[in-house]
Amino acid sequence: MSKAILLKNTTIIDPKNETEFSGSVLIKNGLIADIIKEKTNLNIPNCEVIDCQNYILSPGLIDMWVFTGEPGFEHIETIEGVSNAALKSGITSIASRPDTNPIIDEIELVEYIKSKSLEKSKVKFYPIAALTKKTLGENMTEIGSLIDAGAVGFSDAYKEIKNTKVLKNAFTYATNFDAQIIQVPISDLDQGGVMNESEMSMRLGLPGMISIAETIALERELRIAKHAGAKYHSMCISTKESLNAIMHYKNLTDSITSGISINNLILNENDIGAYRTFFKLRPPLRSEEDRFFLIDNLQSNNIDVITSSHDPQGTESKRLPFEEASFGATGIETLLSASLSLYHSGHISLPKLLKKLTYNPSKILKLEETGSMEIGKKADLILFDKDAPWILKADKLISKCKNTTFEDQKMQGKVLLTIIEGNIVFKSDF
Repeated sequence: MSKAILLKNTTIIDPKNETEFSGSVLIKNGLIADIIKEKTNLNIPNCEVIDCQNYILSPGLIDMWVFTGEPGFEHIETIEGVSNAALKSGITSIASRPDTNPIIDEIELVEYIKSKSLEKSKVKFYPIAALTKKTLGENMTEIGSLIDAGAVGFSDAYKEIKNTKVLKNAFTYATNFDAQIIQVPISDLDQGGVMNESEMSMRLGLPGMISIAETIALERELRIAKHAGAKYHSMCISTKESLNAIMHYKNLTDSITSGISINNLILNENDIGAYRTFFKLRPPLRSEEDRFFLIDNLQSNNIDVITSSHDPQGTESKRLPFEEASFGATGIETLLSASLSLYHSGHISLPKLLKKLTYNPSKILKLEETGSMEIGKKADLILFDKDAPWILKADKLISKCKNTTFEDQKMQGKVLLTIIEGNIVFKSDF
């Protein structure tokens, strides 16, 4: 049983209600036992007292779209490695992608992720299972049994389900179990493309990925999801047209949510520069017009979640000509600081930003015990200095792969304390 902890003199963020206030938080038996809004002289026996010096206290971040490497890609990433990187980055819960080797499409594989994470990780892992077997888009997985085993959502990741009948049947079947569908809008229109199709791609002589491909795939799935009454989360939208489609369907049903990669909020296609392969991502970096439109809608409820899209790649797969290089970049260790840049630039309030990183993911994934600042919830909390400056050096990253899109960038925001179920799992000097 964890020791009682009093976190006093802190600025508390309540993301559920989008508020912030000064106060203290008492942790007992791994739970938030009390939230004291006034600054008072508290005297609680047998309790570790930590003076938080008015730094920010919030629920721990929940990253909804992470490639963890296991099973099959341990040379790129491991559950233990992701966990170690997440702890110092304020991420207390992770939803892991299903596109490993083998694909997470059987009960035993979901159980493997759960047991491996309990053995090797202090961070909580929640497996996303495949929607169709082997992500081939031909036969549905056993959704009910996979939920019982611990799957929190269903996705074919970066594989398109081309057969519309299979797609409709899968969405309808998922509805019977109140299952959360988590899809990336993928279309064969993008086949062979390596960056956003634009004047920039033509100038570089690189095959493009036309923006309407994403929107066409998205609108197809949104229409079927509405017909089936399915809970549908569109992961990593990247264009103005896609967000407009999301807004349209949100007005028709309350079962539609959307997410966006932090990369598509901070970077654009111009960052590719002279064929910089670390900026070859999925979805691709889009135009500055697209980025501005997405940012302008951040303060609204149209974008529900921000993710790291942690997709590490080995050095050998990135040190290739741009067309041959792999898609992806590491992102776990920069999610908080990169997201805070949106707050510092005035695009979003701090409680609203943290809502998209904590409460909303927990609500979508039905993680009822975490993700909010409420008495009785699990004490999965982080303390951070939102203003602390630092420069990202790739060789200092904990992640096994160092292919970050933020190399040498000036960042703001550092985690000082990470607490999971009342246990301090990371602490920095402050």
